[in-house]
Formats: sequence, structure tokens, C-alpha cells
Amino acid sequence: MARAIWTGSLSFGLVNVPVGLYSATEDKTVHFNQFEAGTSDRIRYKRVNERTGQEVEYRKIVKGYEVGDGNFVMITDEELEAVEPGRSRTIEITDFVDLDEIDPIYFQRTYYLAPLGEGTDHAYTLLRAAMAATNKAGVAMFVMRGKQYLVTVRADKDALVLETMFFADEIRDPRSAMENLPTARAAGGRELTIAKQLIDSMATPWQPDSYRDTYREQVEDLIERKRGGEEIVAEGAPPEETNVVDLMEALRRSVDNARGRRPEGSGSSDPKARDEADAREAVDAGDAATGSEQPAQGTSPAAKPAAGDDDLSQLTKRELTELAGRLDIPGRSKMARDDLEAAIRKARRPQRGKKAS
Repeated sequence: MARAIWTGSLSFGLVNVPVGLYSATEDKTVHFNQFEAGTSDRIRYKRVNERTGQEVEYRKIVKGYEVGDGNFVMITDEELEAVEPGRSRTIEITDFVDLDEIDPIYFQRTYYLAPLGEGTDHAYTLLRAAMAATNKAGVAMFVMRGKQYLVTVRADKDALVLETMFFADEIRDPRSAMENLPTARAAGGRELTIAKQLIDSMATPWQPDSYRDTYREQVEDLIERKRGGEEIVAEGAPPEETNVVDLMEALRRSVDNARGRRPEGSGSSDPKARDEADAREAVDAGDAATGSEQPAQGTSPAAKPAAGDDDLSQLTKRELTELAGRLDIPGRSKMARDDLEAAIRKARRPQRGKKAS
């Protein structure tokens, strides 16, 4: 069982609930140590005086803030401690705001709040239920580890959740953060209609388990294979996709791809398949309404079949992995490309046999 990283009380009005703060997320990034090539010698870093090249003891190091033109203001730890906010033992909710009004860009890190001590469950559960019923989030300030945080407290299905927030002056304006940001102009007409149809055809319920860190899985697999003595040979880079300049053509091909990547056997009774078909019909209907030129016979995107066994070689490894996921093939993330193709063909055979019976 994890230990609370902070304990205190959650306050709203005259009600105080003793709580503990627990991290809601964990970093699963694969971390490496550094070694000198060809040896088992670890690489270590030292704090070195830039001018003399001599190592400096940690206790003799002070902080400096650059004020421009290579000038610095030196600050000691004691001076910083003098202006630090006092240690906080309370998360005092001062406002309740509509949760939907908070732009997600403000959210920084997520924690769970758990009730501590006897007799606290009722007040904790009451606050969670009231916030869930009103879709409100409590806004508060509190101090943890010498730093002051702006936070919101919201209701999750099982617990109260605390989100540390960025302050307003920490959010960058997109026009100052990016170059060549296009000026706003009205979007409409046939292109907007088809784009909306395409989005609808790709819409799906939010299922976080459907998304995985495939790069981390491949790194872990690489480590295990190297550990077992296997020699690793890098695969060649996949061919670059053809650039589609015309926007309507890009939309048309996107709708076609959405249809072509469906697993074989998903008939017209599938609501998503119907949506994708509607999107394709909307493209064709729009072309007919405006008299735009259609692709030559034999090259129409609509003529592209769903990927059958003979077409698997045309898919990228990532597309094969996604298709294997829809077929619920175990161990797919660790399979080589040839193994994926073989597993997909095997998984499809019973489906075809069932259709024929």
C-alpha cells in the first residue's frame, strides 16, 4: 500500500475533513544508466567550476538568477527560506466553479485525496456526492514541499481528485508560441460537411485501455531479447506516404481508409460501418452536386477493398498490430511482422467458416 505524500485537512465552509494525498499516476518510462562504450564502467557527473575546472562541494554552491547581459543576482538557501510560504496543513476551498469551464490546458498533475481517521467517511462521501451532482470543482491554494500550488478538487466515481494547476500567467498565448499560425476565417461549405462526416465515422467511446505505449513495449521487448542473447537488426524505414495536396482528395482518401481498415466480416449492421458509408456517400454526393471531376474508372477510392489475407503485405506493421488488436490476438505487441500476418490469417479462418455454414 502506498503512503500518503502529504497529510492535512480539506476545508469547505466550516467543515474540515482529514485527508491524505496520494499520487494518481506513475511514470513507466524506461530509464537507462550511462556507461563508457565497450566497458561496464558507469558514467558519473560532477559539479565543476567552469573557470577553474575544479570540482565544487555541494555545500559551497549558491543559486543565481540571470537579470540580463550576463549579470546574476546570487540568492542563498536561507534567503529563499525567508520568503517561502509557511507549511500548509489545510486545503481550503475558496470557490466552486463549473468543471466544464476549466480549459484542460490548466491541469498539471493528478492526485487522489483519501479520508483519514475515524468518523471522516461521511463528510468525505457527502462532499464527493454533492460535487458530482452539481458538476462543480473546488478551487484552493495549498503548500507542499515548500511550493505553493493552485489546485482544483473534483469528484471522481470513487474518490475526490486533486489537480495541481498552472497559473494563468504560465499559459502561453498560441500566437506568441508558434510561428505562421493561420488567421481565423470562416470554414464551411462542402469541405466542412465532409470533414464532420469523417469525424463522425471515426467517433468511438473513450476507452483508455485501448491505447498503449507501444514504444515502451518495444523497448522492454528489445531489452528482454538482448538479455537472452539475441542479435538485433534494425528494420528499414517504412515508405513515406504520398502527399495529398488537394483537401477534398485528402478527405476522400481518409474516408476510404476508415472503411478499408475495418476487420473483415463487419457488415452493414455495424453502426460505425454505416457512418463510414454515409461519409463516403457524402463525398460522392458533394462531387455530384458541384460537378467536380471523379477519379478514373479502376482508380476510385471506393473500389479499394477491405484488407483481405492477400492485402496484409500492403499494411504497415502498426496497422497490422491494430488489426490484430481488433481480432483480440494475444501477444501481438511482441510479434514480428511475419508472425502478425500469420496470426491474423489464422484468426480470420474460423470467421469465414462460420459465414459459409
